[in-house]
Amino acid sequence: MTRSNVLRLIEPGRGSARRPDPAVRTPSSAGGAAPAAGVATTVRRQHMRGVSLQSQLVSRALSVTARPTFSLWSYTSRLAWPVGMLDAAATALPAVDGTQHQPVRLQNCDAEWIQGPGATAEHVVLYLHGGAFLCCGLRTHRRMVSRISAVSRSSVLAVDYRMLPHNTISDAIADGVDAYKWLLANGYSAEDIVVAGDSAGGYLAFEVPLAIAEAGLPGPVGIVAMSPLTEMDPTRKLAHRNSRHCSLFPRRAVPALSRLSNRLDEQAMTTRGQLPRVCPVDADLTQLPPTLIQVGSHEMLYPDSALMAERLAAAGVPCELQVWDHQPHVFQVFADVIPEGHDAIAEIGRFLRSSWGALLTAVE
Repeated sequence: MTRSNVLRLIEPGRGSARRPDPAVRTPSSAGGAAPAAGVATTVRRQHMRGVSLQSQLVSRALSVTARPTFSLWSYTSRLAWPVGMLDAAATALPAVDGTQHQPVRLQNCDAEWIQGPGATAEHVVLYLHGGAFLCCGLRTHRRMVSRISAVSRSSVLAVDYRMLPHNTISDAIADGVDAYKWLLANGYSAEDIVVAGDSAGGYLAFEVPLAIAEAGLPGPVGIVAMSPLTEMDPTRKLAHRNSRHCSLFPRRAVPALSRLSNRLDEQAMTTRGQLPRVCPVDADLTQLPPTLIQVGSHEMLYPDSALMAERLAAAGVPCELQVWDHQPHVFQVFADVIPEGHDAIAEIGRFLRSSWGALLTAVE
């Protein structure tokens, strides 16, 4: 399938994204060419103040439902997460009206081509979903991804990458690289592609471009990471005050995930020669493109986001860090009920459009 075929295959849907309120969120410029490698820059940090009642209610609901579930898993982390059950339940979360989507088969996993209302196939977001490398998938994220597609007027290739415990994180990275190669093979240039992800998918949103650079391929024009995991070592996260305030992740779950991934990596290095994996915060970041990071001020992964922004700036990579007041982990997925989620997706759309050189105007 070539890019022209992609353009013909899916006609853009109709509809509109809501206009972000500039009085509530004032976007700053983003995107543009990165400075020369090795030249330090500064983090463009924005504190997005204010927390709605809806957001507070969602945080409370997560603390009495999802958080105990993760806590239970931490005691039984050698058992497989019921992956299919969660993704099947997400069928009740349809894409936004006017969205078109169709399956894509990659070398080792499935993917999905998504066009929200008003989107075209001129530019594309390579999207990697979150879920602690254990759960979630195309259906759990389809609604949020379709919003991102609509507000950025771009298509999205969402990747259903291989997950723990039957595969390693390196396998997930390889699936992301395969998706990127699929886009290049179908007529997209690196300047047409932004890599994005949330939580564990945020980890992959950095690791995939790093692997692309290592393979000698031209890198994407931008990265968007929502509440990204950037360091598997739990030490910094557990030492931070947010480890006791996060509405989603209990303290026990973080080292449990680290132990599981380390055990699988050791097995894969022994049985199939898998190479050691370096986390994004410890990697050579000089070849990465301009990056937008969004994170809640009180969530477990805030230290990961802050440290990654600092490391990007030290490597000379323009980075915009948006810290959203008291928002739950990946609050963008609750955009139907949390106004801050809607505003954050509007900010993502602004960053994406600027990455492709589009005018920085609100989507009508």
